[in-house]
Amino acid sequence: MNKDIHSQLVEALTIIISETNGISLSDTLDLLLTSDLRERQPEAFACISEFHQLLNKFQINEVTISALLKHPVSAALTDFFKSFPLKYNEEHIHLTGALTAEFIFPRLKKLLEGPDKEIYEAKIREVYGPSSIPIKTVEDVDRLIRLKENEGFSQYLKILYLPKLIFISREAHEAAAYHMAYEQYHKYNVGRVRLKFSLSRSTSSSSEQIPGIDDVTAEDVVLGLYDGFKKFQEQYPKFEFILSPSFRKEKAHFDAERFKTRQEHFMDQINEICGLLDKYPFLVPHMTDVDTVGDERELYRKEHFNEMQMGFRKLQYRGFKIRSHHGETWFTLKKGIQAVDNAMNIWHIDTLEHGISLGINPNKYFQRIYQDIHKKNQQGQPIGEKDPLYRELCELDWAGNKFVLEKLLNGTKLTADEDILFVKAKFHTAREVEHYQHDVLNRMIQKGVTLVSLPSSNNKLTGKFEDYKDHPFSWWEKKGVQLGVGTDNYVTLNTHFLHEMLILLYTDSVNLKITKLLMVTTGEIRRPYISHLLWKMRKQLKKEQR
Repeated sequence: MNKDIHSQLVEALTIIISETNGISLSDTLDLLLTSDLRERQPEAFACISEFHQLLNKFQINEVTISALLKHPVSAALTDFFKSFPLKYNEEHIHLTGALTAEFIFPRLKKLLEGPDKEIYEAKIREVYGPSSIPIKTVEDVDRLIRLKENEGFSQYLKILYLPKLIFISREAHEAAAYHMAYEQYHKYNVGRVRLKFSLSRSTSSSSEQIPGIDDVTAEDVVLGLYDGFKKFQEQYPKFEFILSPSFRKEKAHFDAERFKTRQEHFMDQINEICGLLDKYPFLVPHMTDVDTVGDERELYRKEHFNEMQMGFRKLQYRGFKIRSHHGETWFTLKKGIQAVDNAMNIWHIDTLEHGISLGINPNKYFQRIYQDIHKKNQQGQPIGEKDPLYRELCELDWAGNKFVLEKLLNGTKLTADEDILFVKAKFHTAREVEHYQHDVLNRMIQKGVTLVSLPSSNNKLTGKFEDYKDHPFSWWEKKGVQLGVGTDNYVTLNTHFLHEMLILLYTDSVNLKITKLLMVTTGEIRRPYISHLLWKMRKQLKKEQR
């Protein structure tokens, strides 16, 4: 768009936000539309008016959030947030999904032109399909590392494979850390990064195996990442970083050649972490927590958590905090809540990553399941085991009415009375799940467990939300949950930190205050100081205009 209009929008937004102390976006736009902006800058006023209408249409599902994010007002808001004097805290970012194609391509090109070319090409075809080779340009890499529309969680985990191929040396990890720090700091105003990474990428799964990875030790990984971040920190002293080793939860993700069980491999990595801290004390301020990652759908029972309990306990005695990806995906909502419950009770986690099983509205969730299955039943469609609704249907509270379940599974049309029994099973299940959900959430609040919110990741990967407006960030904030914000794998997911801030602002434009969003994302809890910084931005604008 016209640079002059963009500058006018940035100026108008900065002034009104500073003068109103960061009230909600909806109120901010209303005030701009009743100001003298129409007379002073009619084109900027027209942009604001158009965006205001789009925002209202978004609230009633007439347009998608992409229409808002592509609008010139979003570009102006992005610049406003980018210019905020405090840096943001990126609380959840993974190494493999946060590297640009420009960084990956030259390093991958060397591997594809080297002596192991055929091995690499075969592995890439295995994961990405036959059309993925040849890779000749940056654009070819970019196409492979970005999640496409309608691709879900399983494909998401697969496409993270390509960046992993280049991590075959300490130097590669150092370069990646520096690259990430530079991109986050300069492009997105992020001054503190909590990086998730794997100490070991060994796995018994063929599609996850990486040529040459066995030559890289845990020490290479940790010291390489530390050196890269430290190099950037020496240039920009305000930059901060936390290295957060992350362990895959799935049964197949361990070195089956060296260890009999996943638990043995896990404990070996715990001992490696302790050994690294003893050997290199300078790591202590930067390696303060660990995380668990991966597909959790089959991992919700107590025995799944007992396997890692001893290792986490050992780290806790060393001062570590435990974070965990839980409540992100599930086969049934109750099991998604149960996974969080066990993570708190057995691992004593300090931070919950994702946690959307604690934000889903059970009454809406189960009513939609009822509607979808009722429609299929009226059409005589059976519900097979591969149907995504199958597990939830089977676990409804059927009491003595399992014959209704059998008819639904077989595609036999229900009578009106039987349909009422279906509704009752759905209703009682939703009520019990809601009680369980609130019990776990309230206990989490009482214990001061932080919840890190990842809007794009949750909406694109889980399939649990119909729309971004259903994301529970604002509801959690109202309940008093201690919150953080992250991007997960921002390159893979086609987002970035400032983008996530806009999404959160748009999804509750009426109630979420801009000041509150700034407090959550910067970690600054002094409201008067935030107000001072907003006014400082206004004064800076006035200086630049003179």
